Amino acid sequence: MSRLVRAAPAPSAVFAACVALGTIAAGAASLGCKGTPSSPAQGDSGTASSDGLTPEQSAQVLARVGDRTITLGDYVAAFRHMDQFDRLRYEAPERRRELLGEMIDVMLLADEARAQGYDKDPITEQEIREILRDAYLDKAREGAPTPADIPADEVRAYYDAHRADFHDPERRRLSVIVLSSQSAATSVLETAKKTTAAQWGEIVRAKSADAHAKANVPVDLAGDLGFVSPPGDDRGTSTQVPEEVRAGVFEIAAVGDVLPRVVASGGKFYIVRFTSKADARDRSVTDAERSIRVKLAQEKLHARQEELIDDLRKQYPVQIDEAALATVKVDLPPDAGSAR
Repeated sequence: MSRLVRAAPAPSAVFAACVALGTIAAGAASLGCKGTPSSPAQGDSGTASSDGLTPEQSAQVLARVGDRTITLGDYVAAFRHMDQFDRLRYEAPERRRELLGEMIDVMLLADEARAQGYDKDPITEQEIREILRDAYLDKAREGAPTPADIPADEVRAYYDAHRADFHDPERRRLSVIVLSSQSAATSVLETAKKTTAAQWGEIVRAKSADAHAKANVPVDLAGDLGFVSPPGDDRGTSTQVPEEVRAGVFEIAAVGDVLPRVVASGGKFYIVRFTSKADARDRSVTDAERSIRVKLAQEKLHARQEELIDDLRKQYPVQIDEAALATVKVDLPPDAGSAR
């Protein structure tokens, strides 16, 4: 069906769709699928749209559901809404028939839900509004520049104005032994400071209170917590590495050394080893070009969307009852405050 979306010339598209759906003879007759379709009428009505169908072809009734219809245009639009990987599921004719069946089921269930008043539920109404919002904001994408459209001089200007963003600081890899008491950690520290990488791994497996340290990994990776950047660099945070431990590894003088003190954090006690590093570097404008183009394209799209919203707010002035808003209370679980 992906061929249908790209089909050209348009007259062959409706025929291909009908054949692909494998409609039964009676249905095929009602859908106009007998043989090659007639040529479209001349004039504007015969002009193919972006989906490869003329208005007449798009209006062809593919299925009737009570007094409602699903047209060929509706069906093609369903494909256009999919990404290319989802479309691959419908290469076989029987799968394309399944898609039509799914569309019929959706129509039946949605109509019945509306008949029973489900569409008046406040949450449902909000979800519908959000769908319509996204559809309208897609208007901002029309003519919006892609990353490839961003001029080279804009890329260079952004790079020059944000050079600090393209400086990658030194990153250090660390391994830890976790113990439950200060005295136990102090005792193990003296031994750990004199170990090779393999010996360190054996101590981790034997002594660490961290269950992950005993995972089935090579001995030289026991206790490994990966790379972190210096304290204060948000790009170098890790949920596995407490800030005190992160700061500690940057106190160590050389790769392979162990911090000569125990680090306490969250009721646990850490012995920290500096295992390897990635040197600091400055990315060139060539290295950073792709990410800059993506960022600038996103910013331009966001600006277009904000402009649409601003125009609407000018057309429809917004008034908020602050007193009513202040009466809203949010019930939180008892432990929610401690999680923040």
